[in-house]
Amino acid sequence: MVSVTYIEANGASHVVAVPDGENLMRGALDNGIDGIVGECGGGLACATCHCYVDDAWADRLPMPEPIEGEMLECASAPLKATSRLSCQIVVGPALDGLVVHLPETQF
Repeated sequence: MVSVTYIEANGASHVVAVPDGENLMRGALDNGIDGIVGECGGGLACATCHCYVDDAWADRLPMPEPIEGEMLECASAPLKATSRLSCQIVVGPALDGLVVHLPETQF
């Protein structure tokens, strides 16, 4: 299990255990975190799992595939340099302690 901190747009913070090999979107949905919708179920067909990776962690993640960048263009919240689709970030021991911020809206 990996500890992940999800910070909602209103500042509410949730530290949850996400199983190794699971993605951040599923970790949020399985733990009732508001701010992640995951409308397509992680199929890379929407942008309703948009998140902002904390600056301290951004360089530790693999670069997004081009299709993720294309889908992020559909996000309803403003994009930032650390914008990612949480369905595309799979956790493992190297990401223990990861912090992600959630946008104000997914629609």
